[in-house]
Amino acid sequence: MNSYTAQEMMVAVASREIRDGDLVFVGMRLPILAYAVARSSHAPDARGLFEVGLMRDQPASAFLGTMGDPPNVTGALWATRMSNVMALMAQGNVDLGFIGGAEVDRFGNLNTSYVGDPARPTVKLPGSGGGADIAAHERRRLVDRVSFVTSPGHGDGSPGWRKRQGILGGGPVAIITTLGVLRFPEQGGEAYLASVHPGHTVDEVVAETGWPLQVSDDVSETSAPTSSEITAIRQFDPNGFWTRR
Repeated sequence: MNSYTAQEMMVAVASREIRDGDLVFVGMRLPILAYAVARSSHAPDARGLFEVGLMRDQPASAFLGTMGDPPNVTGALWATRMSNVMALMAQGNVDLGFIGGAEVDRFGNLNTSYVGDPARPTVKLPGSGGGADIAAHERRRLVDRVSFVTSPGHGDGSPGWRKRQGILGGGPVAIITTLGVLRFPEQGGEAYLASVHPGHTVDEVVAETGWPLQVSDDVSETSAPTSSEITAIRQFDPNGFWTRR
């Protein structure tokens, strides 16, 4: 069995969410690697869209510490304004995006603004532009309801909530953590445990979730990263800067 870190596991799982031909809003940190792995393997025609105003049809040729690093600009299909990139999102032309935050709740609502009383918050966060890394699985992050809805998921959890609010897009489909993968019903609603990463248990995931987590009747073990996935991850993160080796 390949040896891998929890972060490498998340990158591999996230990369599998990308389909060939997708236009992917990549985001920072681990999603940069997830796009690179997918583009180098099962999704050779996926294009990456970066918030700084870049579109690529191949991974950068060198390590990226930020999405604006020179290797990401060199060879880009499109180097434009941030507003143009966001316009593609607003028009519904993006197939998949990665976003993360300090808190995610049972309905996929995400908080990157503050934790606690808004008048005197215990933690101040960077806001809606606060990066899109994939979160660790901890009770303090996976809460019953977020302190503040920076980015709406499935709202109050009722089926069709997003459509009724006039919100474009289907909303979150998965929460990828260090312990497992939570997914949502097709019409929206409450997250359920779909798979548990190797070396962990259902009871462990439930105990580390801040609400009574529903468990799928056919919950499975997440497929471990393959040799080719590990090779690709380490090619694009050779010193383990993002994957903490």
